[in-house]
Amino acid sequence: MSVIDELIAHNRAYVDRHGHREMPTMPQLHLAVLTCMDSRLDLFGALGLNLGEAHLIRNAGGLASDDAVRSLLLSQWLLGTRVVMVIHHTRCGLETFEEATLADGVADHFGVRPPFRLGAYRDVEEDVRSTLETLHASPFVNATEIRGFVFDVDDGDLREVSQRTS
Repeated sequence: MSVIDELIAHNRAYVDRHGHREMPTMPQLHLAVLTCMDSRLDLFGALGLNLGEAHLIRNAGGLASDDAVRSLLLSQWLLGTRVVMVIHHTRCGLETFEEATLADGVADHFGVRPPFRLGAYRDVEEDVRSTLETLHASPFVNATEIRGFVFDVDDGDLREVSQRTS
């Protein structure tokens, strides 16, 4: 049995337990979370979230990429979110390489350089601040509150990152 077949079997059991219930499309907490795709981040458990309460927008590094901003725009414009949490984490794979070196390796392998930033960084708190600044500067993000955090993948602790002052 393949991994996907096992997951489908798990889904059948989930459907049996879950039953039919129609949930509203609009997130109940009016919250969107921009975070990393890392499989060690259980944000439902760590934040006490339930289904239907928040949008989770995930990509490698939790970057404020064009697509993440697009998702935030739609989350806010169409579905009423007003609060944004940015959550990066300790021991991220993006801390393990240099941007130019990886881009060169991708270009060597695929014959073309990536047209997007890969997101390497050295300081997770500084990267959170940079992401916050990008979101604050975007004309497409209209949140009443945007705050940034670092999640410790080893103990689950969430610590707030202070924003730069002007």
